[in-house]
Amino acid sequence: MTDRFSFRLDATDGKARTGAISTPRGEIRTPAFMPVGTAATVKAMLPESVAATGADILLGNTYHLMLRPTAERIARLGGLHKFMNWDKPILTDSGGFQVMSLAGLRKLTEEGVTFKSHIDGSRHHLSPERSMEIQALLGSDIVMCFDECPALPADRDRIKSSMDLSMRWAQRSRDAFGDRPGHALFGIQQGGLEQDLREESAQALQAIAFDGYAVGGLAVGEGQEAMFGVLDYAPDQLPADKLRYLMGVGKPDDIVGAVKRGIDMMDCVLPSRSGRTGQAFTRRGVVNIKNARHADDPRPLDEACTCPACSRYSRAYLHHVFRANEMISGMLLTWHNLHYFQKIMAGMRDAIAAGTFAVWEADFHSLRAQGDIDPL
Repeated sequence: MTDRFSFRLDATDGKARTGAISTPRGEIRTPAFMPVGTAATVKAMLPESVAATGADILLGNTYHLMLRPTAERIARLGGLHKFMNWDKPILTDSGGFQVMSLAGLRKLTEEGVTFKSHIDGSRHHLSPERSMEIQALLGSDIVMCFDECPALPADRDRIKSSMDLSMRWAQRSRDAFGDRPGHALFGIQQGGLEQDLREESAQALQAIAFDGYAVGGLAVGEGQEAMFGVLDYAPDQLPADKLRYLMGVGKPDDIVGAVKRGIDMMDCVLPSRSGRTGQAFTRRGVVNIKNARHADDPRPLDEACTCPACSRYSRAYLHHVFRANEMISGMLLTWHNLHYFQKIMAGMRDAIAAGTFAVWEADFHSLRAQGDIDPL
């Protein structure tokens, strides 16, 4: 155990990287996928179940927690880790993305954003300084600076203006964060699909100096091809000895493509959201358990998977409980999806360390191209 935050790069294979983050709350193996605990819970999962899937870190949501139950209440109750019974590291987003998505409910100024709560219509103000205060009250291990993220597509002038504002807010976030040993602050690169603007953003962030850097402003409507186009150069614009975090990604092939291009950390609600809607991610692609063809199928979702949904239950049972609207459906499918995502990360870590990432990637895509197992 350490009392400091640090990143160790152990091996590279092409642009793909593997290593480890040391924090006072434990080690995070990279590349890492972070399950999303929006309201201090990964939906349909117990904290110990999330840990059992192989997760080393969770993501918490500043916007939702500041509204309910409030950061001040969580602080009085001992901080977010104690509150949600998770003793491993937590990264919190800044709240900026959720606030920016409140079309018609917010007003943006140089100072920050004033917005109406989607819960009760109450008015709130979020600025770089307030975001840092909230994340400190929560006790976040990794804090994200406050930024503005325009949806794509957007014209260049809009992207440039937003990026400039985000860089000014990054400096204010750095100043407000202060000196907090054992905790880290990440800057967020912006610039849309414009390579020169992303380079300008990267240089501005490095001049401020952060413990890690996120590639922001992607997975906001641009599509995988455009996203990968940016990832072909954006990670290289950031320091090689610092963490690179791609926010809000994504599907399994998005994750593999991002790691191939030099990304170390990712998060997404997809495994849990899909689990609650009857979708299971497997080695051969997505299984829609609600489909009638599963009603009499005694086989598991994936015969090679060791999660509880696959090792203890049949497709027929999972189909039944989903159709019957039983809570166990979302629980089992979410557990399976999170387990599968963590298996992807473990597989990539091992392959990068062994120098066989290209072989692993080819096998990954080959299995998915075969499609789901033929029904009985």
